[in-house]
Amino acid sequence: MFCYQCEQTTRTPAGIGCASAPGTCGKDEATADLQDILTHLIKGVAQYARRARAMGVADRYTDDFIFYGLFTTLTNVNFTATRFVHLIQEATKRRERIKLLYEEAAREQGKTPEILSGPANFQPADGLEQLLRQASGVAINSGVDHLGSDVIGARALILYGMKGVAAYAQHARVLGYQSDEVDAQAEVILDYLASNPTDIDAMLEESLEVGRLNLKVMELLDAANTETFGAQEITSVRISPIKGKAILVSGHDLHDLKQILEQTKDQGINVYTHGEMLPANAYPTLKAYPHLAGNLGGAWQDQQREFADFPGPIVMTSNCIIEPGKSYKNRIFTLGPVGWPGVRHIDDGDFTPVIQAAKALPGFAADAEDQRITIGFGHHTLLGAADKIVDAVKSGDIRHFFLVGGCDGASPARNYFTEVADHAPADSVVMTLGCGKYRFNRHEFGDIGGIPRLLDIGQCNDAHSAIRVAGALAEAFNCGVNDLPLSIMLSWFEQKATAIHLSLLALGIKGIKLGPTLPAYLTPTLVQKLQSRFDLDLDLIGEAQADLQAALTHTATA
Repeated sequence: MFCYQCEQTTRTPAGIGCASAPGTCGKDEATADLQDILTHLIKGVAQYARRARAMGVADRYTDDFIFYGLFTTLTNVNFTATRFVHLIQEATKRRERIKLLYEEAAREQGKTPEILSGPANFQPADGLEQLLRQASGVAINSGVDHLGSDVIGARALILYGMKGVAAYAQHARVLGYQSDEVDAQAEVILDYLASNPTDIDAMLEESLEVGRLNLKVMELLDAANTETFGAQEITSVRISPIKGKAILVSGHDLHDLKQILEQTKDQGINVYTHGEMLPANAYPTLKAYPHLAGNLGGAWQDQQREFADFPGPIVMTSNCIIEPGKSYKNRIFTLGPVGWPGVRHIDDGDFTPVIQAAKALPGFAADAEDQRITIGFGHHTLLGAADKIVDAVKSGDIRHFFLVGGCDGASPARNYFTEVADHAPADSVVMTLGCGKYRFNRHEFGDIGGIPRLLDIGQCNDAHSAIRVAGALAEAFNCGVNDLPLSIMLSWFEQKATAIHLSLLALGIKGIKLGPTLPAYLTPTLVQKLQSRFDLDLDLIGEAQADLQAALTHTATA
């Protein structure tokens, strides 16, 4: 196996990347290798899908699988080797189906179908042992000995960005939101990867296409969420338990949460969110359920302790699952793309087993002290207060904005983001999104003329909201986003963050601080090219105070 798609990948003097089982995330060798085969096959599906579309055949059935299949290969999503054997078989069937549709369409138009190579004609073996023997030829680092780590790293940047795009697209698709433009562009990018490109500069350009695609996908997901559940509202959310039976819902998928709320209605069960599901409490349709009782716990890396203490069943709707402890493995459930060996999986939308478990387990014996945080500052809320915010900037009451967000993780270097938020001056506003906010979202920040100094925009995909707000401010001040008194500090962990980062680069936003470490696939050569082109500052560790001062100095001289 070889994997270096997340921030926690192994880093030793001997080399970078998880190359022995299990990986840092807990993924075993078989699962890692099968994920590589599935990814390779999905590129082959895209090869035919792109050509079929050119013949007028746009097949949603094919594209649904492309996005779902890639989602299953993200960090901390699915660890079940047998599921990947099935997905490999399904990918082969879908590839042959779209191949047939393409060839039929070509012949009907009097054209000779192309004979494709690479992933398009890769034939997976029948048995697990034989499949695993094929894995080294399709691994992310395949060919590194003669191509070099720069080429492999540039390919990885595109692929990992596409995995993040796929996750956001899948969240939109389950709500019925799909775009032919998005599907077509995804096919083009994956077809490009299937050609095994070697031109580094061309690949960096293609990575910006991934960023542009992700902007479209985040906009689509924003529409899916707000048109289905209403625009986020400023909401005081309880973060302490109340007496009664309980279910905890983690992950990102609002569609799954809605199903759980509907099926537990009038059952005497309280439903709590966890991790990136916190923003669900700000959507009118969801918070209208009286048994949505609030949010318990924090970021994903604390789940083993928090889940062990929770007196009811836990549901994982998406990433980020880590190895379930013995104390709760028999009461955790997975949905959709998520999987862990030995954990019950629900794939039919029927949450009866979860409800039965909640009724059988003790729940909370008493109310805890009422503790709350305030959320719901999506772009609808903030743009509605734009005049007030602009006036505060013009009057000098607000000197600077800091966007401090992204993924959380166990690395102590992530304290940088806490320090930035906590030491941001009293005349500045901190916007946050993603689970990185759990490092400081219970801290007291106060307000500036009634404008809260801490604005929780939402999930990581709500970077779309931050972009909308920044654009509106730039328009109000008749300047570019790079000229605003705005500093962006992004904490990254996995592939969704890669997609968001590429989106910001595609928008031409400069001076982004990224940490706590560089992605392992970004070699010194690639970093140099990115820094020179995009004005990146990637060295964050231990520089929180200096970065704050530099940002404020920039404001003073702008």
